[in-house]
Amino acid sequence: MNQGKLDVVKGEMSRVNIDILRISELKWTGMGHFISDDYHILYCGQKNHRRNGVVIIVNKMVADSVLGYNPKNDRIISIRLLGKSINVTVIQVYAPTTGADDEEIENFYVSLQQLVDAIPKKDTIVIMGDWNAKVGSKSVTGITGNFGLGDRNEAGDKILEFCQNNSLFITNTCFQQPKRRFYTWTSPNGQYKNQINYILCSQRWRSSIQLAKTRPSADCGSDHELLIAKFQMKLKTTSKTARPTRYHLSNIPHKYAVKVKNRFDGLDLIDREPEELWSKVRDIIKDEANKNIPTPKRQRKQSG
Repeated sequence: MNQGKLDVVKGEMSRVNIDILRISELKWTGMGHFISDDYHILYCGQKNHRRNGVVIIVNKMVADSVLGYNPKNDRIISIRLLGKSINVTVIQVYAPTTGADDEEIENFYVSLQQLVDAIPKKDTIVIMGDWNAKVGSKSVTGITGNFGLGDRNEAGDKILEFCQNNSLFITNTCFQQPKRRFYTWTSPNGQYKNQINYILCSQRWRSSIQLAKTRPSADCGSDHELLIAKFQMKLKTTSKTARPTRYHLSNIPHKYAVKVKNRFDGLDLIDREPEELWSKVRDIIKDEANKNIPTPKRQRKQSG
């Protein structure tokens, strides 16, 4: 994706009022994030080859609530958002096609499951992406609604098994729409149409989903239709950087190092998200500094 296409995508996000957008097959190398106008772009691709690649784009409102992000690999990336009542982890995926070998497909689902297993248990999970799978029109209790399309294929069985194991449901099979609002992919010659993109969500959050459908008129520079879901979600702004405390760094007592080491030794490192672990380390350092390192006394300004 070049700058011109990125500008088109940002324009569509503004026009359609989209807060979070995912794109697959980005074909950028490396990983990272940057800001373009009021949008934050987080991406992950292969190290040296322009193949696969995933990106999440968020507007400024959502960016202010981002706790951290995890560029898992060139097919999986996630962000974690600070919610008012519960935090939300949003995952973007690009699954291998049905023509991929079994090992590649299995590796994708193993990596995705590892990421899901590391998410704090109380988080709501949203997984959106190109699954290259057809779940079909036959409903599965608790997982799909009555509005899937066509016949289920082997890849469809795979995603349903994943949903079953992780208490997820497929949002864009649950709302009655005109048929053209279900197709997510159209072949270049227009002859074939399929539903292979899905937005998954935690089953316990099902009542918060207000809508899920495609927007065929949206221009996102892809042969896939724009699939949108509307969530009733309240986010909080992450804390702004406070004025830093100044310490007498030339007068750090030995007990400070001892206290910090003791608390580090007691840290539970199992099933911790990187940003959660960093937050804990930061708090320990700040807390022990406030208790043990002297700070300069402020000089009062004399009047007159």
